Amino acid sequence: MSEQLSLWELVVNATVVVQLVMLMLAAASLASWLIIFQRWIQLARIQGSIDAFEEFFWSGTDLRSIYAEVESRREAGLTGIETVFVAGFKEYQRLTAQGGTDGDAVMQGVQRAMRVALAREEENLSRHLSFLATVGSTSPYVGLFGTVWGIMHSFRNLASVSQATLATVAPGISEALIATAMGLFAAIPAVIGYNRFASKVDALMNRYDTFADEFSSILHRATHGQRSRTPTKTSTNPAG
Repeated sequence: MSEQLSLWELVVNATVVVQLVMLMLAAASLASWLIIFQRWIQLARIQGSIDAFEEFFWSGTDLRSIYAEVESRREAGLTGIETVFVAGFKEYQRLTAQGGTDGDAVMQGVQRAMRVALAREEENLSRHLSFLATVGSTSPYVGLFGTVWGIMHSFRNLASVSQATLATVAPGISEALIATAMGLFAAIPAVIGYNRFASKVDALMNRYDTFADEFSSILHRATHGQRSRTPTKTSTNPAG
C-alpha cells in the first residue's frame, strides 16, 4: 500500500492530462526560480551602481569629466543612473553648442532625453516580472484543473468496480491532489518574488526620478545664467 501511494508512483500512474498539467507546472516553477535569481542579482548590481555613481557625481567632480569617464565605459555597458546622466548631459551639450538656443528649449530637450532614458530603465528593471505575475495568478487554477480532471477519472473508474473501498479510491484522488500541490508550489514563490521585485523597482525608479530632478536643477541654473560661469561642478550651491 505504501509503495502504491508513493509520490513517484502517483505521478507515473496519473492520467495523461494530469501528467501534462504537472509537467507544465514544473516547467513554470523552474522558470520562475530562474527569473527570481536573475532579477535578484540584476537589481542588486544596479543598486550598487547607483550608490557608486551618486557618490562620484556629488563629489564635486567636473561634469564633463564625469561624462567622459562614463562614456569611456560605454562598451562595457552602462547601468542605472549613468544612462540618465549621459542622456541628459549629451543633449545639453548638443543644444548649447548650437548657440542662441532659448534656455527653456534647452531644458525641454534635456528633460525629454532623460524621460526616454528613464522609460528604458524602467522597462529593463521590470523585465520578466509580468511572467512571475502570470505564474502566481494562474498556477493554482491550472493545478485545480488537473485535480478536477483526476478526480473525475477516479470516479469514472469506480463504475467498473463492484465494491468501492478506500483502497480503490485513495490512489486516484491522491494523484489528482498532487496537481493542486504543484500549482501552489509554483504560485507562492512567484507571487512573493513579484511583490518583492515590484517594490524594489518602484524604490529604484524613485531614486532615478530624484536624480533627474536634481540634475535638471543644476543644468537649469547653468542655462538661465544664475551662475557667473557655466557650472561644471556638481555642487548644489548656485555660486559654484
